[in-house]
Formats: sequence, structure tokens, C-alpha cells
Amino acid sequence: MLVLSYSKRVLHFNFPARTSRGALSEHTAYYLRLHDEQQPARVGYGEAAPLAGLSPDDRPDFEQLVAALCEQVTRTNYTSLRLEEAEALVPATLPALRFALETAILDWQSGGQRQLYDTAFSRGEAGIPINGLIWMGDAAFMRQQIEKKLAEGYSCLKLKIGSLDFATELQLLAEIRAVAGPERLTLRVDANGAFAPAEASAKLAALAPFVLHSIEQPIRAGQLAAMAELCRSSPVPIALDEELIGVMKPEAQEQLLDTVKPPYIILKPTLLGGLVATRRWMTLAQDRGIAWWLTSALESNIGLNAVSQLASAYVHSNFPQGLGTGQLYHNNVASPLRIRAGKLHSDLQEKWELPT
Repeated sequence: MLVLSYSKRVLHFNFPARTSRGALSEHTAYYLRLHDEQQPARVGYGEAAPLAGLSPDDRPDFEQLVAALCEQVTRTNYTSLRLEEAEALVPATLPALRFALETAILDWQSGGQRQLYDTAFSRGEAGIPINGLIWMGDAAFMRQQIEKKLAEGYSCLKLKIGSLDFATELQLLAEIRAVAGPERLTLRVDANGAFAPAEASAKLAALAPFVLHSIEQPIRAGQLAAMAELCRSSPVPIALDEELIGVMKPEAQEQLLDTVKPPYIILKPTLLGGLVATRRWMTLAQDRGIAWWLTSALESNIGLNAVSQLASAYVHSNFPQGLGTGQLYHNNVASPLRIRAGKLHSDLQEKWELPT
């Protein structure tokens, strides 16, 4: 019979991570552990790490909900679990927990080797192109990160903007473009909803000369008419990010995409309801000619591995994904995940150091 248990780790950032809801110095992850009493060495792991102030399941009783799920699965005496059963066991209002259970199920089904999908990435044969993430901070801190990422060979950088004076941010972009033009370096920016609707058009026009690939969430989520107008008129292609969080019903998802008509959407399984829910967003976007890419949401290496393997199974181009944030922690779960020359690799000669 299957047994589900959990452990907990408080992850500490190498430097404060600034999100749309403020600075974070630590991030709590809950690790699900699924195994069969008859095969105790075969263990499937999943990670539930709600993002403070943003995840629908960022709530004070989250650990009790994790414990209750473990008790429910264990006492039901399952002999097996299918991926689709996670939707029945975990409500859509707990997307990080559903993502964790789905990951644990897939891992257990595949033999407990952290190889959720059979792909060139999971077999250690190919890397996934990723963008180098430049965190918000003062100008000197951001310049330091930019120089480091360029030296490491990234062909795509993503800058968090909106925390500095806008003129300073434009100067940073100008400095990058003075070193690397658009033929060498793809630039993305993420405003995390920092622009007021009244000023957004002017700021987007000021950003346009830097030949940006896209800007994520220029205005706060929930202003659909204003966002639709920006998507129609902006000289910089817009990608929806926070706009998707909490939109759980299929008809509401369709209405959102049909109303706003964004060029891109950003898919974060931890925030959107897991692997199956993310694949539904993929299908809706593809049916409407909307491009998408996958992004991790400050998970440790257990969750990052799951998002990366989903990308390796469903991304069929060299379009850089938003992966690699596991480097932010100094007490991360040790894993075979390695970044080389702007690509995320799974180096199978390296071993997992798994939570117990």
C-alpha cells in the first residue's frame, strides 16, 4: 500500500529575492514522499513551496493541509495512483500542493529516479536554453549580475524592473545594449505590475528602442480592459504572468485569453495548479496562436527539476525558458541540475541528496 509523508525545509536566499510583493529572505518548502510499503526504496518526491503573498495557497494552515493530505492518501490504502487523481485529492485552490502530489506520483511511477518524463534532458543528453535572471536591486547590484551573466555565456537575459527610478533602469538597458546588440542577446523585462495604467503606454514607448523580446505584466493583474488595450497597442510584446494566477475554471481561462489577446503567457506550475493544469493552459494558448514559456517560481531543486522536465517534454524549440532559480539558495537540495553556457543540464553522474 502507498504511504505519503512529508518533511519541511526553510530555504535561505544567498541575497534577498525581491518579488512583486516585497523582499524575501527565506522560503519554506514542503517535500512530499510517496512510497509503497512493499518497495520502500522506490520513493517519489514532490515539492510544495507556496510563494509568500502571491500563491493562492500561501495561508497559515498550509502545513496542516499538507499533513491532512498525507494522512488521507495513506489511510485510503492505494496500491497505485494516477496523475489525474491528484485533481480529486487536492482542490484547485491549493496549486502548489497539487503540483507536489503530481510530481511525487510521476516520480514514483517512473521508479523513483527523479526522471518524470523520458526526454533527452532527463536522460542527460541535452540541455534546455534558459534566460539569465537579473534580480531587482540597486544599480550597482544589477550591473554586477548583468556582467556575470554575460560572462557566463547567456544569450537571453531577463531583468526585473520597477523598483528603481525608471531613468536608471533605462540606463541599465542602454549599457547592456552597448555591449550586446539584439542579434547577440535577447532581452526580456518583468515589471511585476509596477506601471500605473495611465503611464504604461509612455513607459512601453521608452522601452521600445532597446528591442526587447517582451515585458511581463506591465500593470497589475485584474485590469483586463487596460491590459487588452496595452496588448493591442504596445510596441513591446506583452506576456501575462500574475494575470493567470487564481484563474482556475476553463471557461474563465478562455475568456481571459480571448479578452486580452496577449502575445505571450508565462506558465508557472506551482502557481497555476500543477502539471495537468499547466498543460491545459498550453493547449488554450496554442489554439489561439499565443506563445508561452515555462518559468520556475523560486522552488528548490525538487520543484525546479519537475518544471524543467515538463519543459523538456512539451517545448519543441530553442526558445529560452525561465529556469534556474534554484541557484538562489545556499541550503538547496543537492541535485544533478547544472547550468552551463546558458543551458540547464541534468548531469546524471551527480547524485541527489534528498530530504528525509
